[in-house]
Amino acid sequence: MPESSPVRLTATVKAGGCASKLSPAVLEAVLGQLPKQSDPNVLVGFDHADDAGVYQLGPGMALVQTVDFFTPMVDDPYTFGQIAATNALSDVYAMGGRPITALAHVCFPAGGDTAVLGQVMAGGLSKMMEAGCAVIGGHSVRDEEMKFGYSVTGLIDPSKVLANAGAKPGDRVLFTKALGTGVITTAIKKGAAKQAWVEAAIRAMTTLNKTAAEAIGKAGPDAVHAMTDVTGFGLIAHAREVALASNVSLRLFVGKIPLLQGALDCVHAGHIPAGLVANREFAECVVGWQDGVAEDLKTILFDPQTAGGLLIFVAEAKAAGLAAALGAADVPVVEIGQVLERTRPLIEVAV
Repeated sequence: MPESSPVRLTATVKAGGCASKLSPAVLEAVLGQLPKQSDPNVLVGFDHADDAGVYQLGPGMALVQTVDFFTPMVDDPYTFGQIAATNALSDVYAMGGRPITALAHVCFPAGGDTAVLGQVMAGGLSKMMEAGCAVIGGHSVRDEEMKFGYSVTGLIDPSKVLANAGAKPGDRVLFTKALGTGVITTAIKKGAAKQAWVEAAIRAMTTLNKTAAEAIGKAGPDAVHAMTDVTGFGLIAHAREVALASNVSLRLFVGKIPLLQGALDCVHAGHIPAGLVANREFAECVVGWQDGVAEDLKTILFDPQTAGGLLIFVAEAKAAGLAAALGAADVPVVEIGQVLERTRPLIEVAV
């Protein structure tokens, strides 16, 4: 690993990681005005806010395509590159695909230290190599705030696409990884994060969803009905996308949702990213809170995640087997809820 730069990357940007993304309300308003596409080979477009697009090439083969880049959320350049790559790859895994190629996206100050840029790109390449995904080019522009990420292309069998739509009443909701990267990286930016919190968050953000996706792919065609990864819009807004696309409602059990060490401490200390506030303003209207759900837990459910876990909607009869398979592959997984017939509220959060 290249030596780290003394520059604090988080001090050079206004917001870090997925917390730097546009509000989901803004995106929904803009995308809703765009004309519908008529190409029959577009199997998954932007209609249901899926993680990636899917384009059929022929019988048994389709492309999965996505793009993701953002500002630094940690101070070490190499680690930032690793997180950016992990996050970009995740969208392909969330669709059930296998990433094969990537293009780098670089925004960097004209007078910036090129050694820092080299470390960022080396970190990203290390994760792309771990994923077996070839980086074959990229594009760069001058920008006062650094941004880095990738466009990723993968392959998938069109009959095995795991889109937002497809969750069925009775399904169990499984979740890998833990929540809290948004508030913890905000604390990092403020110089207020404990080292143990930082280390736990970085482990989560640099862990590929590859192993989880491979285990899910072996679960059988009737096991997993829908899947998404929990990233910048937070758990509630991503769950909302699945509920709307599938025409179902969800019940989530807040006490079962895993949290990173220090996440609630950061909420209590007021380390709240602007992205969390935007997510809550957008999505809380579809949530019914059961009596007894604490305010800090309500808050963390809207936390914008970077390189977050997979939210998996699996048939009830297959849930225990899939959870066991994921556990055997050293993927942390917890059953956090269930799918209901469409009703109000769209998402019920129970104790």
